Amino acid sequence: MGFKYLKPVADFFIPLICWIYYIPGYLLFFAPAHLAMFIFSKNRELSWQKLNHLFFKIFFRLLHAITPGLSFHIADKVRSIRSAVIVCNHVSYLDPILLISLFERQKTIAKRTFFKLPVFGWILKTSGYIPSTLNGNPDMIRRIEDMGAYLASGGNLFIFPEGSRSRDGRIGRFNKSAFKIAANCNASICVLYIQNTDVLFPPGSFRFNTCISNTIRVELIGCIEPDNKQTSVSDLAERARTLMLQKCDQLKKGEA
Repeated sequence: MGFKYLKPVADFFIPLICWIYYIPGYLLFFAPAHLAMFIFSKNRELSWQKLNHLFFKIFFRLLHAITPGLSFHIADKVRSIRSAVIVCNHVSYLDPILLISLFERQKTIAKRTFFKLPVFGWILKTSGYIPSTLNGNPDMIRRIEDMGAYLASGGNLFIFPEGSRSRDGRIGRFNKSAFKIAANCNASICVLYIQNTDVLFPPGSFRFNTCISNTIRVELIGCIEPDNKQTSVSDLAERARTLMLQKCDQLKKGEA
């Protein structure tokens, strides 16, 4: 009964606490660190990726600590992924920052409009992230060309191939960019499946859904090898999408 009266308060104040960490907390603690790394680090990109990872790792630990009913189950196989192109379903705005919190070295492809935002765009660029549309930008094209060396050195590239969040949990059509990069770099494709971030942060809402039993899960559901460029990009994308569809079917049968 206590949760019944606590829930409206928690649904309001927990996101507020997270936003306080996200903005004032960043400006007070992580912005100076980013600036110091920008000036003094020999490898700004790697240093900033590690800082981004730490920032969001603390964010999710805070979220876990203050949210009644919330737990996390991240498979060990997920945390150990290295040198891979990671593709994942996408159900909540929490998904990309959750993946950043899991991988110390990470890059992703983000919407081009994000790179035009003050401060945030600068963080994306300096961290080595890539806009969805390159528009002939030589620096961004170079980042794509250098992706093979980045992956070989232990970095991960994660992409949501559906392009946008699914509002009903269904798996949409896949953009093939992730699979082209994997084929060109001869890199492993790791297929992840995220559950229940949308239960905590539903699409269309600015509040968190707290005081309910909710376990956020991230699972490795398969790995695909490009087979020395003998497998077509379309086939790689279809195999990854099939793995996600099979996982969806398993979850539906489990609920039935």
